[in-house]
Amino acid sequence: MSRLPWVAVAAVVAFALPCVAVAQASDIVETATAAGELKTFTRLLGEAGLTETLKGPGPFTVFAPSDAAFAQLPAERLAALSKDKAALRQALLYHVIAGKVMAADVAKLNGKGARTMELSEARVSLMGNTLMINNAHITQADIAARNGVIHVLDAVIMPPGR
Repeated sequence: MSRLPWVAVAAVVAFALPCVAVAQASDIVETATAAGELKTFTRLLGEAGLTETLKGPGPFTVFAPSDAAFAQLPAERLAALSKDKAALRQALLYHVIAGKVMAADVAKLNGKGARTMELSEARVSLMGNTLMINNAHITQADIAARNGVIHVLDAVIMPPGR
């Protein structure tokens, strides 16, 4: 009788470990694709030639606009970005920071700039309990990936001068 709980614990651990390994094996791009609400973002990463970069070792912090955020952009602006690969690449890299920065760490940057991989700074602010990057709210934070973390935004942010 005393062995039964240990057998049950061993069975739970044996079944749980493969799930953990799968979750940790997903990179930023795979994790964004699996999220379901970041289809436009992942498609644009491919168009800009950034998929392999964000599949790399990182770590990266990605502020990924949701599909609803991209839907708020005027269609002609999104079409213009899709045609200009250099501008698209810059716009997307403005959503990426080198290193893994969890929401609690982002909050510590309140009132400061965070240097993006586009080489400009994005302004971080805390409005009540809501973290903001420029004018975008983080609607979902700390989506872990093997090579970093994703924070979902409710708006597309653009580098200065764009």
